[in-house]
Amino acid sequence: MASHNDDIILEITPQVLLKAYACGLFPMAESAEDATLFWIEPELRGILPLDHFHLPKRLKRTLRADKFEIRINTDFEGVINGCAGSGPDRPQTWINDEIRRLYGALFEQGYCHTVEAWHEGKLAGGLYGISLNGVFFGESMFTRVTDASKICLTHLVARLIAGGYKLLDTQFLTEHLARFGTIEISRDIYSDLLDDALQEEGDFFALPPQLTGDEVIAVLDRSTSSPSAAD
Repeated sequence: MASHNDDIILEITPQVLLKAYACGLFPMAESAEDATLFWIEPELRGILPLDHFHLPKRLKRTLRADKFEIRINTDFEGVINGCAGSGPDRPQTWINDEIRRLYGALFEQGYCHTVEAWHEGKLAGGLYGISLNGVFFGESMFTRVTDASKICLTHLVARLIAGGYKLLDTQFLTEHLARFGTIEISRDIYSDLLDDALQEEGDFFALPPQLTGDEVIAVLDRSTSSPSAAD
């Protein structure tokens, strides 16, 4: 269960947002129409251990087929618009204008990154999140073509492993993320992991912007201690 304070945040700056992340907080809005934000600090935090990433066999075949062109940081507006869109399992979005403003500013400052899957010249899926020292805080993802967001997540994990990151924060545990090895940990354990990871320096660009599926698999095979999961 997530908790948030009773004081609505009327305005925050990108710098305050980074400090909040470093303290284990992140902002949300009640809806896209709500102009205000509040801080969230879940009692149970979702994380994806980078050394226990599960790559399902079917997705591994898709990855090797290089169906998608993966790009890094080329279309922030397209990604956040995709994440803000509704879907069968997400009838309502929490991405409001203030979220767009803050993360757009952090994107311009080099703290917010996108991983994008392109198919036949169109943005097919993607994700965005915040990179701070040795932590990547995943914010949201979307897909318009089957497996697009899953392939983006796989590319992200390989990039974080190669860049020396210590923590991938998913905020919450979902059925979708559980397939890849995401777990829930207590707030206290998360705080300790966060403090340790913030002492490290991750390099989001340790890998080139575009990688083949086989190159991604090679990074995962060298760095993870769990075999690929079955379908």
